[in-house]
Amino acid sequence: MSREPDADVLVIGSGAAGAAICSRLAGRGARVRCLEQGEWVDRARLPKSHPDWEVRGRRYWAANPNVRRWPADYPVSSEGQDPIDVYMYNAVGGSQIGFAGNYWRMAPSDFKVRSLDGVGADWPFDYEELAPYYAINEAEVGVAGLAGDPCGPPREPLPNPPAPIGRPGQLLVNAYEKLGWYWWPTEQAITTRPYRGRPACDNRGWCTFGCPQGSLSTADLTYWPGALKNGVDLRTQARVGEIVIGEDGRALGARYYDQDGVVREARAAVTVVACGGLGTPRLLLMSTSPSHPDGLANSSGLVGKNLMVHVQSFATGLFEEPVDGWNGTWGGTVSTRQFYETDPARDYLRGFIMSGCRGWSPLNLALQIAPWGSGHHRAFDERINHEISLYLCGEDLPEESNRVELDWDHLDGFGMPGVVTHHELNDNSRRLGRDMIGHAHQVLEAAGARSVRDFGLAPIWGWHLLGTARMGDDPRTSVADRFNRAHDVPNLFIADGSSMPTSAGVNPSATIQALALRCADQIWESRRDYDRGRSSQIR
Repeated sequence: MSREPDADVLVIGSGAAGAAICSRLAGRGARVRCLEQGEWVDRARLPKSHPDWEVRGRRYWAANPNVRRWPADYPVSSEGQDPIDVYMYNAVGGSQIGFAGNYWRMAPSDFKVRSLDGVGADWPFDYEELAPYYAINEAEVGVAGLAGDPCGPPREPLPNPPAPIGRPGQLLVNAYEKLGWYWWPTEQAITTRPYRGRPACDNRGWCTFGCPQGSLSTADLTYWPGALKNGVDLRTQARVGEIVIGEDGRALGARYYDQDGVVREARAAVTVVACGGLGTPRLLLMSTSPSHPDGLANSSGLVGKNLMVHVQSFATGLFEEPVDGWNGTWGGTVSTRQFYETDPARDYLRGFIMSGCRGWSPLNLALQIAPWGSGHHRAFDERINHEISLYLCGEDLPEESNRVELDWDHLDGFGMPGVVTHHELNDNSRRLGRDMIGHAHQVLEAAGARSVRDFGLAPIWGWHLLGTARMGDDPRTSVADRFNRAHDVPNLFIADGSSMPTSAGVNPSATIQALALRCADQIWESRRDYDRGRSSQIR
């Protein structure tokens, strides 16, 4: 086994959180090494770089690793009454490389769910403490939007103006105003004008199939160039098998297979796990030892527990006139949080967003609605460029029964276990979901749709995999503290979506990256605590 020179900070995972931590610490002068299981995305192979982009998007670009089967992927099984269709990528930039760019801040109430509603858990800090990091991250990413959304406190202007809402957005605006509901332009991690060397979006649409020109603000384009310039040692095809613990109970670093299958050991004063809602508990549970027989940082027994994925659906309206649904960013119209907060008049707690989207891409649409045979073209022609969709996202409350476990029956190419998820919607989620879909029908009908179809609550989309190593003040009920430091290991940090105590009712990327920046600052400010007489300390 080969051991490498020590770094100051070892970060495992190069996605939304890992990239932000690496960039922030390296910019301060820390020596940072990052281990990434996957590889850089070849931007020439992005589906949208090719005429057959939809076919490519359903094959090698498929968001489910069991379909895609890249060399870096590991098996993911799904069980339970409401099994999850997992969406995740192992690559530089993590799962952001396949996202659509919706980029919300959480609302102040999202940090106090237990105090306000008696369910879930309170975060160990409030919105105001995270707000400065939201702002730092928005500047780095180049978020497009309009400050002043009444669902949150006042904010500084955003770096880029909102994407054009187009005909779909205007129809939704008309509907919201007809119903007397509030609406606001959707915030997106997309450059709508030239920004920090990246071009303005040219509105070619369907962003999840990749943005060839780099206007979609994925972590490989936003944080990684600066991180590498500041000296981060990024090791790709580095498959970590365990975190190594010393006799003093501190993390020494990680043991991993390199691209040639050679076992190596990377050591650092501080180790950060940023492998996502499935990858982080997987690594912690694999890192057993006599002092941690149930997995690392797991004295609470909560590693892998409290998996949250949001209550999600789509509703789609069919309109008589063309809606120019092909022209514009996928999620860049208007949204509402009219029903975001708990309302005693409703039969459930917490709430949801409705976010306007343009029509479905041609192949997706055909597979949804066009029968095989003589009616295929007629059904397709009736709907293509005549549909508007609403993306619906509601809060999924944490429950220990919703969980991630190691799957020793399905191994990766190095003999390490895959994972199995267990998930069931609770009664609150089902009531919330039904009401969410009902309100979406109401909006689309008010917009003038002649018919509305929806996707129900199944399958459970695993776009947002959260909560499986939650933070909190009490070591008995949480895995990490308020600064993402593991309760059980003083120099181990857990900083990604797995650390979120609750899911809120919005897309989580903005919060994940703000948390990561805050964690990085804590590591830097406490750097003297992690020097153990090493010849090179974090200066």
